[in-house]
Amino acid sequence: MPEKPEVITVSKTLEKIIIGKTIKDVDVYWDNIIIGNKNDFIKDLKGEKIDTITTRGKWIVIFLTTKALICHLRMEGKFFFRNPSVPKGKHDHVIITFTDDTDMRFNDVRKFGKMAVLPKHEVFKLKPLVDLGLEYNDKNLTPTYLVENLQKKKVPIKTALLDQSIITGIGNIYDDEILFASHIDPLRKANTISLEDADNIIKNTKLILDKAVTMGGTTIKSFTSAEGVHGLFQNELSVHGKKDGLCPLCGEPLVVTKVGGRGTYYCSKCQK
Repeated sequence: MPEKPEVITVSKTLEKIIIGKTIKDVDVYWDNIIIGNKNDFIKDLKGEKIDTITTRGKWIVIFLTTKALICHLRMEGKFFFRNPSVPKGKHDHVIITFTDDTDMRFNDVRKFGKMAVLPKHEVFKLKPLVDLGLEYNDKNLTPTYLVENLQKKKVPIKTALLDQSIITGIGNIYDDEILFASHIDPLRKANTISLEDADNIIKNTKLILDKAVTMGGTTIKSFTSAEGVHGLFQNELSVHGKKDGLCPLCGEPLVVTKVGGRGTYYCSKCQK
C-alpha cells in the first residue's frame, strides 16, 4: 500500500499536469469508489477548476474552485493521462475529462480506492480527514505528544505507529525502518515507550520519510505514481522485505514475523 512518501510523490506528479485545468465531464464506472452519492459527485466536479494539490495523511487533496476532491489510493490506485479517444482500460474506474480534451483516469485493479467531494473550506473539518493525527513533519509532533498518546496503548509499538489517529501517513514499510533506526523491538508494548524513545522515533521518522520523499517513494510490488513514476527508496531499505537478509549493523539474521497481521522485519539483537 502506498505510504506518505508515495502519496506525496503522486500529488507532486499531479501538480505538474493538472493545475489550472477545468473539469468538463466525469464518468464513474465503479460506484463503490465514490464516498457518497455518485450523481452528486459528478455534478459537484463539473465546471470546477484545479487550484492546488496537497496531502493529508495518505489522502490526496485536490482543491478546486469551490470544492475539494479527496482520493485514497489504497492498495493499487493510480492516475493515468490519456486522450479521450483512447478506449477505456479494464481497470479505469473514474475518468475526469478536462476542457483541453485530456483525460485523468483513476485506475485501480483491486477497486479499493476511494474518492469524495467535500466543501473546499471545510475539507479538514469533516470525516475522514478530521480523525487523522499529526503529520510526521508537524511542529506539534513532540516526544511528550507521542508518549501521551501511547499511554493507553497496550498493543505493540509496531501496531501503534500504524494508528493514523496518532501520526498519520506511516505504513508498514516505513514502520519497520523507523523502529530499526530507533533500536526498538516492534513487539514492545507501546505504553512502555519513554520520552527518549519517542524522541528517537520522531527524529528517525522525519529523516526516513524526508529521504523517501526526495527519492520518489518506495516501489513495492505494483506501486507506481501517475504515469508509472517509480520510487527509488526501496534501494535504501535496511530491513523491510529482506526475508533471508542479515542485519546491516550486526550481521545477525533478521527476524521475519507478523505483528498485528502485518509482515514485520527486525533484528532481535539490535532492537531490544
